[in-house]
Amino acid sequence: MTRALIADDERLMREQIRGRLAEVWPELEIVAEARNGLEAVELTAQHHPDIVFLDIRMPGQNGVAAARQIAQLPTHDESPNGDNWPGCEIVFITAYDQYAVEAFEQGVVDYVLKPADPERLRRTVERIRQRIGARDAADAAAAPLPTHTPDMQGLLQKLAAQLNPAPPTRLQWIQASVGQSIQMIPVDEVLFFISDEKYTRVQTASVEALIRKPIKELLEELDPEMFWQIHRSTLVNARAIASVTRDLRGRQIVSVKGHPQKLEVSRSFSGLFKGM
Repeated sequence: MTRALIADDERLMREQIRGRLAEVWPELEIVAEARNGLEAVELTAQHHPDIVFLDIRMPGQNGVAAARQIAQLPTHDESPNGDNWPGCEIVFITAYDQYAVEAFEQGVVDYVLKPADPERLRRTVERIRQRIGARDAADAAAAPLPTHTPDMQGLLQKLAAQLNPAPPTRLQWIQASVGQSIQMIPVDEVLFFISDEKYTRVQTASVEALIRKPIKELLEELDPEMFWQIHRSTLVNARAIASVTRDLRGRQIVSVKGHPQKLEVSRSFSGLFKGM
């Protein structure tokens, strides 16, 4: 059974979405409802739904920020406890006069208009069912989730800029610990970032350093056209990618110019390299 979560700060809107979904997709199970973005992320981590309906404007944390955090949750190939969750589809709840609906119409992500239009919701449901069916047939290997594709990441950045009109300040330097000293590392010299639970490793062609900033914060500060996320814990400088190959287990492996380490691409982010 397909499972969904609804996140909207308006109770009546949540009830309307639930009711309309019952009409067009009676088999869909609503496992939880959230009143804001923070609850949406927490409940997604707890219930592992197949679909999350996110209102774009919510107090505390908006739907775009929540979507970016949901994309960071461990999936089946990243979770240390073996959870068999492939991630989820994102459907934004929005209005005509606030956001670029034409971007949604290009198929990057689905949306529901306020008030929920039955015909629009029916088309959304049909597309989602087709994508879920394709992933099931391909065992999720050949059909990456939209949340983890470059197009989706670009749309999330565009929507975030609309919600926060001030232009983002891109990180130009990394202040990092190298042995007993602190070094200033130009961002464009970084080959990749790899995080564990406590530190993030900063790797250049000649320097390996540590910082305490997690990947999700770096994502907000780095230029997304320069640094691509290929794993929940890994960012790679696109200009430093030498090649992408597959190992004996079928996993995509990135080779980096000027460094011997091979970087694994999680299945959730395999859409970055569609030709593989």
